[in-house]
Order: sequence, then structure tokens, then C-alpha cells
Amino acid sequence: MQLYMVLKRMVDVIIGFIALVILAIPFAVIALAIKFESQGPVFFRQDRVGRHGKPFKIWKFRTMLHDPSRKGYQPPPMLGDARITRVGNILRKSGVDELPQLFNVLFGDMSLVGPRPVHPFRAANFSKRQKRRLFVKPGITGWALIHGRNSLVWKKKLEYDLWYIDHVSFWLDLFILWRTPWIILWGEGVFMDSCDSLVKHNNSSEKKCEREIKKLKQ
Repeated sequence: MQLYMVLKRMVDVIIGFIALVILAIPFAVIALAIKFESQGPVFFRQDRVGRHGKPFKIWKFRTMLHDPSRKGYQPPPMLGDARITRVGNILRKSGVDELPQLFNVLFGDMSLVGPRPVHPFRAANFSKRQKRRLFVKPGITGWALIHGRNSLVWKKKLEYDLWYIDHVSFWLDLFILWRTPWIILWGEGVFMDSCDSLVKHNNSSEKKCEREIKKLKQ
């Protein structure tokens, strides 16, 4: 396990650094496109929980309209969500909005592969079994992502994450890295596009779900 962790960190740093050098110009173009279309910061930063419950700020390209009045957790965007900009829609479908998390990888907050980083309120409500999800660093991609991405309900994501932790290996990480571009290419699971998904994800009632969807599309 110790050798695995050392190799994993080496791969994270090497690939992360090379990727950021290669992506420097594309990142600059994306930043200009975001600023040209709508007011607000280029990057979206928000609190997440990392390995052993350590808090950190995640980096993403901003894909939604900037609204300083919005605080705390926001419902996951769905297909046709009015909050998503045109540039943001392209970034989300291509998965490019997540690439700034390469900075998180270099800083040591994240890895290339691992469970997706969770909001603090999610981590605070983990059961004893679910807390095992925090045994490893969160990742840009992971076992749950290649099995449904955002279309998975929360409990299903947790089960995939726990399976990954029970079977973690260098070869499994390589398989996930190899499989991820195909998932992104086909645009699988980009949005939660049904009321049923939102109900299961947030433990909401059907009526509350319909109100949330109507509010997001205004």
C-alpha cells in the first residue's frame, strides 16, 4: 500500500505538471471566452473535504451565471438549467470545466483518480462505513464517474466509491484513466435530467423537486 501511494503521488505530480504546461494556452482561451460571455470570475472555487476530512478549495472553470447572493450548497444543474452559460454548457459536456483541478492535484489536495471530492455537509452526514471514503484523496476522475457520472443517485455513488477503496491498485487507476475519455467523449451522465434523480439525490419530496426545477428554469 505504501509503494502504491508513493507511485500514485509521483504519477499525479508528473502528469499534472505536464498537463498544465500543455493546457496553458487552451486555458487562456477558455478564460477569455468565460469573461467575454458573462460577468464574474473565471474560476469557481468552493469548499470540499479531502483525505482524512481535510478541507480545501476546489478549482473549476465557472460554467454558471455569477450570482454573489447565492450562498452554500446549490442543487446540481440539470439539462436546460437557465443558470448555465453557453460556454459553460460546452465546458460541462466536454468535462473541461474540471481540468483546473490539476492545480489541486499539484497542491496535494487531490489525485488524478479517486472518489469525487464532497461538500462538507455530505461528509458530516457520513455513516461509519461511508467515512471510509475519506481514506484516500479525492480525484478528478474515479470509479463512480466511469459508471454513470452525475446520473447516479448519491447512495449509488457512495457504493462505487467504497468498492474502489476496497480494490484500490495502480492498475485499477490506470484502467479508470483509460476509460474516462470515452465517458467524456460520449457525454454520458453530464446532467441530472429527471425529477426522480433530484428526489433521490436530495431526499426531497416530489412536489419540492418540481418547485426546485421550476425555480432553476426561471
